[in-house]
This record gives sequence, C-alpha cells and structure tokens, in this order.
Amino acid sequence: MSEKTINVAMIGLGFGAEFIPIYQAHPNANVYALCRRDEAALKKSGEMFGIEKLYTEYDEVLADPNVDFVHINSPIPDHAWMSLKALDAGKHVMCTVPMATTIDECRQIVEKVAETGLKYMMAETVVYSREYLYIKQLYESGELGKIQYMQASHPQDMQGWPEYWERMIPMHYATHVVSPVLGLVNGLAEYVSCFGSGSISNELAKKSGNPYAVESCHIKIKDSDVSAQIWRFLFDTARQYRESFDVYGTKKSFEWSLVEGEPHVLHTAKLPEPEIASHVEIPDFAHLLPEPIQKFTQSIEDADHLSFIQGGGHGGSHPHLVNEMISSLLEDRDPMPNAVTSANWTCVGICAHESTMKGGEIVRLPEFTLQQPKPQKAVTAS
Repeated sequence: MSEKTINVAMIGLGFGAEFIPIYQAHPNANVYALCRRDEAALKKSGEMFGIEKLYTEYDEVLADPNVDFVHINSPIPDHAWMSLKALDAGKHVMCTVPMATTIDECRQIVEKVAETGLKYMMAETVVYSREYLYIKQLYESGELGKIQYMQASHPQDMQGWPEYWERMIPMHYATHVVSPVLGLVNGLAEYVSCFGSGSISNELAKKSGNPYAVESCHIKIKDSDVSAQIWRFLFDTARQYRESFDVYGTKKSFEWSLVEGEPHVLHTAKLPEPEIASHVEIPDFAHLLPEPIQKFTQSIEDADHLSFIQGGGHGGSHPHLVNEMISSLLEDRDPMPNAVTSANWTCVGICAHESTMKGGEIVRLPEFTLQQPKPQKAVTAS
C-alpha cells in the first residue's frame, strides 16, 4: 500500500467516535481534526484521542486546507447540506446513512460529485458486514446458483431515541435493507411498489406525516428478472431489533436467524428433506483488511478511549468502511457505494413512501439514479 497519509475530519462524535481508533490505526489515515457543536465535549474527545485540531464550526473545518475529506456522522437532517457544503469546499465526503431525505437533495449531491470530480461514499454498514461478505462469497463462487429472490427486514423500535426520529418516515431510513438486495447482484432499483400497514399513534403520525406502522416494499431490479422485498418499522410494533437479509438461490439459500444471537440457516437443494436446512457459522473477513485494523472487526473494550465496547459494530463492518474510503482516495477511484449507487439506494426508500401514500402505485426511480455506475472495486469476499 502507498505510504501517503490521508487527513480526515470527523464531523459528529456520537456514533462517529466509534471510527476514530480505526482511522488512527490505519497505516494511511490520520484523524486530523474533530468537529462537534458542544465545546466541552469536543475538548474532552480531543484529549481522549490525542487530537489537537478541534472545531465547533463546520465552516472552519471546510476552510482548513489540510483536511482531505470529512466523515459526516451528524443527525440525519444534516447529511445532505453538510455533504454539499463539503463538496463545494473541495473536500471528499464519507457520510453515514442515508444520503438525504429528499430526491432533490440526492440529485444535487450526484450532480456536484460529477461536476467536481470529488469522491462521495455513503457509509452503508450492511454491505461490509461479515454476513453480507459471506453471502457474497457463496454467490460469486457459484454455490448459491442463480438467485431467484431476496428479502430484507429492519424492524427497530425507536422510542426513547432522539426526538427527530419521531419525525422520521420508516422508508426514509431504509438503506440497511435496500443495500444488500441491490449490492449483491450489483443492480440498481428501477421502480418500486410499497404498502403501508397498521397505524401509529396520532401524535407520531402528526409529527412524521406518516400514519402507518409498517411499510413493505417490492423492488424491481433494472435489467434483471429478480425482485426483492423489504420492510421497515420505527414505532408501535412488537419485534426485537433485527437487520436481516435472506437470499434464495437454485442451489443454496441463506436465511437470517429469527432471534439475535442464534445461528443463521443455510438450505441446500436436492438433499433429503430433513437434511436441507443446517445451521451455519459465519466467518470473519478481517483478512481483507490491512493488518493494523483487522482487530476492529471484533469487539474491543478500551477503557482509555470510550465508555462503550469499540469495534465489531454492525457485523464488523466499520474497519471495512474506513479502508474502502481511504483506498478509493489512494487509488483515485470511486468508492463503493459511489454517489449514483448511494442515491439509488436512498431514493428507493423515498419513492417507496411516495408509493405507500398512493396506495401502492408503482413509482419509478429518478433517471439520475439509473446511470450505470463506474466499476467500483471494493472489498471482495475472496
């Protein structure tokens, strides 16, 4: 790998703090600056991680010529405008999901990336999780055979989370279920049909403008005979948290465990009926990473840094995300997902909710999300 060092400014230090030790251990990364509105908390983080450049104002980060890219971990309403401002300032962008909450914001980001030639990566965790990489390995090796159908779910009760979640529409935070069904087959969504089901409290419905408890969407994948189903909820439905991804092939199928901590299931065709289903242990994919950050695919308790368990988050995806962004800058290529793919994944949810409010009518993805993305060399499950 190159000896060049890439300077990142971390924007937002809640979830964002998870990534700081990973960047600090990466051989080509330097956490150059931190940015947080709360000055006292910012100083504490700076001391904790040994980082001297501290900003409470985002504009000051963008004016610093030493910042190569920003890693945005701010609340969802800030994602689009912060990404656009960074691109205008000549900074590459890595932003946590979703890209935005409107089609127009997604379009602006895609256009700005095309105009500037800068890199944009939506930090979607699922497509770098060990489960996804395992399924991808099965698919690319031919073990699954031809994919016939995919489904994904993300139930999560957000009661007690920051208030802005009460104003959120379930499908506007759907990339954790959209990304695996499209990413596995390197496809783009062409159109969707989505239904609402059940109801949430009048207070929540008034805040969000969405009356439904659950949104369930079918996705037509462009230039493919395969479709996928995804569903989401945020409130008033009993279910343990789960981000699941099921894939059905002609030779083998993978089904996510129903309960957290239980083993996943692999089904193998043409065996005697009692032998078709078997539990499977998912391997780790740390070997795909530079050695200094391989440990971060597992949980690390570090009392000197954070009060929570650092590393191992979201299926061990965090170091893969860091490495992908750094590698894309070193190699001057699009990260995976790039701006167009990120927009397609994000707009699936936005279009899905539009379909929900129209009683399930087909809603087509905007044309700017259907451009064939440039080849995106990323982590492979080899």
